[in-house]
Amino acid sequence: MSSIYNFHQVSDRLACSGQPGEGQLQSIADDGYQVVVNLGLSNGKYALADEALSVKNLGLAYHHIPVIFENPQVEELAEFIGVMNNHSKEKLLVHCAANYRASVFTGLYLFAINELTETSMQDFIEDVWQPDGIWQQFIEEGVKFLRES
Repeated sequence: MSSIYNFHQVSDRLACSGQPGEGQLQSIADDGYQVVVNLGLSNGKYALADEALSVKNLGLAYHHIPVIFENPQVEELAEFIGVMNNHSKEKLLVHCAANYRASVFTGLYLFAINELTETSMQDFIEDVWQPDGIWQQFIEEGVKFLRES
């Protein structure tokens, strides 16, 4: 899995990464992953031609929540949390183009289920990248949303 761009093994059942290539999808399936959650855009520079079909042909569940990098929304986080909760017993890979969106959404999910504190969630995200102003604001909005939920 280390050949997948910015791959980060979070736990035995959860990883986040940048965009896997077609050949790497087979490795994901072979490694026991059951669910792929894609936060990237389907027409983005790094997107696969038909990731949904490729993943489904490997027998994995596929969820696509396209998050516009310059405009992440709390509603997308709410949808993501729902998907994660629905597959909480399965092995999941969350990805986007470079693991920027994926690390933020995964960190917020781990915060939501009390696996990370707010400080450790920020550290988790910053192990992958340094969020810009838009993303830092989104993290703060996400934390507020999750505390109020």
